[in-house]
Amino acid sequence: MRVVIVGGSGLLGRELVRRCSAAGEEVAATYLTRPGAATAGVEWVPLDVRRPDDVDARISAFKPDVVINAAYRQADWATTATGAVNVALAASASGGRLVHVSSDAVFSGAAIHYDETCAPDPITPYGAAKAAAETAVSAIAPGAVIARTSLIIGAGDSAHETLVHALATGRKQGTLFTDDVRCPVHVTDLAAALLELAASDHHGIHHVAGPDALSRYELGLLIAHRDGLDPSRLPKGRRADTTSPAPLDVRLTCHTTQQHLHTKLRGARRFLGEVHPGRRG
Repeated sequence: MRVVIVGGSGLLGRELVRRCSAAGEEVAATYLTRPGAATAGVEWVPLDVRRPDDVDARISAFKPDVVINAAYRQADWATTATGAVNVALAASASGGRLVHVSSDAVFSGAAIHYDETCAPDPITPYGAAKAAAETAVSAIAPGAVIARTSLIIGAGDSAHETLVHALATGRKQGTLFTDDVRCPVHVTDLAAALLELAASDHHGIHHVAGPDALSRYELGLLIAHRDGLDPSRLPKGRRADTTSPAPLDVRLTCHTTQQHLHTKLRGARRFLGEVHPGRRG
């Protein structure tokens, strides 16, 4: 199978590249600034998804069976929304099956629990860009999978894990919110689920997140315990007491998606209970 991974140098993209390479797939992985590590069977391709002609040229030249779009920039509408349109148009023109990665940021948190039938009601620019991307992808490629996910955690290299280490060691000032709740997912589970969906005949909205609803502070405590950090050094506070607009409690309900996945989506309490000796301080 020939796979294009758009945004291949990010945390999720790297795991998708690793899995596809290990499975013997032919892979073209795109990057904006720096390519990932040299990997057997993987061609690293520079690409700015904001440039439609370049997106079309790169994807059509590779003739993919599957295109997975994991590219985004939180503060850039053109990358997150317009870039998704460009990828969807190019994937559709090439005949490749599209898997578009979306986010729980499309929800306001007013309902707390959200299943795959819930309509987006974003309250941040990033959430609005992700919601716009979903609408465009659905119209351009009705057979595509749109996979909403939550906080992505790895083995120490995710944004939240890096923040927890910086806070616990005094390298950075900040706050972990006790009222900002999400359903974290491990990057290996997410990547496996996306590839499983890509190989299936399913389409439309899917929710791919963990079953444990945790605040960012609770998640930080779990990371600290796993990595041998002092949890008492983690600063906590309430997002509701700040002027930073963002959804508070957003819990993706994944029962429908999980029913037709062999991949088991683990909760953070389980996967963060697995100690990684290499991560200390």
